[in-house]
Amino acid sequence: MSEQQEELRCIGCGAVIQSTDPKAPGYTPQSAIEKGLANDELYCQRCFRLRHYNEIAPVSLSDDDFLKLLSQIGQTDALIVYVVDIFDFNGSLIPGLHRFVGQNPILLVGNKEDLLPRSLRRSKLRDWIRQQANLAGLRPVDTVLVSAKKNHQIDDLLETIEHYRQGRDVYVVGVTNVGKSTMINQIIKTRTGIQDLITTSRFPGTTLDKIEIPLDDGHRLIDTPGIIHAHQMAHVLSPKALKLVAPQKEIKPRTYQLNPEQTLFLGGIARFDYLKGERVGVAAYFDNNLMIHRTKLANADTFYEKHVGELLTPPTSDELADFPPLEKEEFHVHEKSDIVFEGLGWITVPAGVTVAAWVPKGVGALVRRAMI
Repeated sequence: MSEQQEELRCIGCGAVIQSTDPKAPGYTPQSAIEKGLANDELYCQRCFRLRHYNEIAPVSLSDDDFLKLLSQIGQTDALIVYVVDIFDFNGSLIPGLHRFVGQNPILLVGNKEDLLPRSLRRSKLRDWIRQQANLAGLRPVDTVLVSAKKNHQIDDLLETIEHYRQGRDVYVVGVTNVGKSTMINQIIKTRTGIQDLITTSRFPGTTLDKIEIPLDDGHRLIDTPGIIHAHQMAHVLSPKALKLVAPQKEIKPRTYQLNPEQTLFLGGIARFDYLKGERVGVAAYFDNNLMIHRTKLANADTFYEKHVGELLTPPTSDELADFPPLEKEEFHVHEKSDIVFEGLGWITVPAGVTVAAWVPKGVGALVRRAMI
């Protein structure tokens, strides 16, 4: 790379552009650098994906760096705006957040509410989120539901922030892929009329560092980098596969009547086994385009080996080499519950059944009180 190119910076995050290390900040393929220079719009690959596909590549702070940042927040007098993805609630929790924020109040923001069925009462959803937050040790002062992508309830959010910040700085925290940058861009657009300001590096810092947005009274709204959650599905899927399983529209639940010893394959990414119980109806909440295939439990292993990458996709056959093996977790359910495949969706099952969830090695599966 020439000296001139070494000095090029991404206009989205401020990282120095480089074409040698795909995992390091500022990575851009050489062909994209030339195209970007020609169009006077040079973005690193991470920012390009964020702008065009709403994908965040896992270039972020290390755990140690993030813990240092969290500890600094705990020493300030500020309002913490904690953004979670309603569709991937458990996968977007920051472990131990309550230990780091000190006495600072937390405003919990559930983003992507537009993905959940309209028939679900939003007051009920807010209660459910608050209860789940309490189980994680958090006591938020309030809970707001928004859709950053559709600009729903952003005015309400701003009013709520003003109410609770009481002349203090505001720190916005969240894991990667919860839509935090989209939400902050909507806030800026609402306040100033300027669109996508955060991606033009007009503020000091970068999205790989803190971005500080001045507020009217001399205080700041501070966007912190997305934290990588080790158990997110995003880490085992290719960007192409992630696009196929990350919902963009309202989820339409699919209902299946299952007998014991039947299996549902969720593409080739995950699997649900109904092990013991009466004949029951289960409701599956996944991206509307994710193919769900039913088969007998006795044949499931053979069926998967034969069809993964072809009939059961994603992953596609050319992605199989990098796709981890599925690991099984068994649950005996005592109340109506969701069996959660973190980052993919969930299946709601009735009380009194025994089921198993199979997820890629390293991805979380868990049982929780039913959301719907």
